[in-house]
Amino acid sequence: MKQFDITIAGEINLDLILYGLPDQMAVDRELLASGFSLTLGSSSAILAHNLGALGVNVGFATKVGSDPLGKIALDLVSGPNVTLSHLASADGDQTGVTVLLHHGKVRHILTYMGVMAEMGINDIDMSFIASSRHFHLSSLFLQKKLQPDLPRLCRELKQRGLTLSLDTNDDPDDVWGEPLGELLGLVDLLLPNEDEAKRMAHTDDLDAAIDILARQVPIVAVKCGSRGSVVQAGADRYVAPPLRVEPIDTIGAGDSYNAGFLKAYLQGLSLGECAAAGNASAALSTLRSGGTEAFRDKDLLGRFLQAGSSAFDSLPSTGKPT
Repeated sequence: MKQFDITIAGEINLDLILYGLPDQMAVDRELLASGFSLTLGSSSAILAHNLGALGVNVGFATKVGSDPLGKIALDLVSGPNVTLSHLASADGDQTGVTVLLHHGKVRHILTYMGVMAEMGINDIDMSFIASSRHFHLSSLFLQKKLQPDLPRLCRELKQRGLTLSLDTNDDPDDVWGEPLGELLGLVDLLLPNEDEAKRMAHTDDLDAAIDILARQVPIVAVKCGSRGSVVQAGADRYVAPPLRVEPIDTIGAGDSYNAGFLKAYLQGLSLGECAAAGNASAALSTLRSGGTEAFRDKDLLGRFLQAGSSAFDSLPSTGKPT
């Protein structure tokens, strides 16, 4: 009997979000923001928290600094159904932080990695992450120390009967090199956004990118923002329309999509239902600032879980404007 529904090994940091900044930011001037939020950041931690909020039993393996930011980040990821019993601590080192500067519909994203890039294979308890039905990896290109061992890790987990999923997130170097190619031949599910899909397939055509990736991975689910998502398994393609909401903040929407999709996937639902669940979770996320705040709003989340996607017909989009 597996201890967890899903285990995640990855990074944790904080997001510091400033809203309402001018499009052009002069240097050596004091520029005023209209709003500020400090929330849980990082793809891996946001996914772990939101899966737990959706009722999925999660084991999260991560490495955190010994600084105050690390304590705040751990407090924020802690929640129902999230087990943090196998943490690696980097004494004297700093936890990573991302500063997001909002300019209307676009934003600058500035990240100090801290210990994000310092978690290696020796920091991970294999028995902990293998005690699960499924393993997920996010932020492939930020896991610098772990990267060389990821193919071996994934092979061992598959031999132990786990299914595997991957969300690469962006490659800051825009190279999209190894170990990505090897991992695509190992994972069962790939969860990129449309830009990432095109970049890793080396084409500007999304349809072609999905076809290329679907020849390497059994299931490819591509997040297309306000246009919904596309899922392909072999030659079969499913297009899931978006839920119409008035977004407050799209930070973490992709990770929230992953949470909804993976919950449905682990329940054995059809790929069309998985995509719809992903779209619903992504839409929920956008109704509050940051990637996890909507999932902390017990009233909002309760109505979402009780009524399903139809709840979005009457959900208020209150909060900080983007």
